[in-house]
Amino acid sequence: MLENKEGQNVPQVVFPTRKEHEWVNIDSNDIFKGRTVIVFSLPGAFTPTCSSTHVPRYNQLAASFKQHGVDEIVCVSVNDTFVMNHWKEEQEAHDVTFLADGNGDFTRGMGMLVSKSDLGFGDRSWRYSMLVKDGVIVKMFIEDEGVAGDPFDVSDADTMLKFIAPSAEAPRNVTIFTRRGCPFCVKAKGLLKDAGLDYDELVLNEDFRESTIRAISGETSVPQIFIDGARIGGSEALEQYLNIDAGKAA
Repeated sequence: MLENKEGQNVPQVVFPTRKEHEWVNIDSNDIFKGRTVIVFSLPGAFTPTCSSTHVPRYNQLAASFKQHGVDEIVCVSVNDTFVMNHWKEEQEAHDVTFLADGNGDFTRGMGMLVSKSDLGFGDRSWRYSMLVKDGVIVKMFIEDEGVAGDPFDVSDADTMLKFIAPSAEAPRNVTIFTRRGCPFCVKAKGLLKDAGLDYDELVLNEDFRESTIRAISGETSVPQIFIDGARIGGSEALEQYLNIDAGKAA
């Protein structure tokens, strides 16, 4: 049975890492001593849930965590440092520190090393997250080991944010479809920036084709803005939406 180690110290281990073609050893104290750190650990780099949801959301909420006193967000996996470094680049997760626990020393010390031999993985980490203050584990969210497969219900970034700051609002999910040289697209991006909304931009004939935006929105014109899963429309619709939103907040 997996043990909840709240109130205990994190394992004292050394992480061999590769930085700019040099080997650099990182001690547990370098990460945790005198600091507030979120750790989330997962079965493997480049695996589906880890890549599509677990890492991206922690990276997206990094600014919110820092606003509430978190110094660093650390992703741990029983993989080698070359794999973890490449995965971080592929994920563009610039606000998350990736630590390779290649020998499983940290994960073993946490009591979270489990066999994934049925998948050809060998021993890997069970999925969990924790909040650590000055080396002491304050809170752990451990996925239910009684659930088959690779459960992902409580170790997510939103659950951690709710624990740290119950009243905090997570950032909006915003995507804008644009094309080069489009003045209305420039206007829409300016409106989003002025409203303090980060966004993902997809550019016509670079990131998508016209058939894509037609399938998603029923329109062929750009920009097309989507916020939290809802289609807002073009720049004028966005302006109206933001004015309405501001009115609600007033």
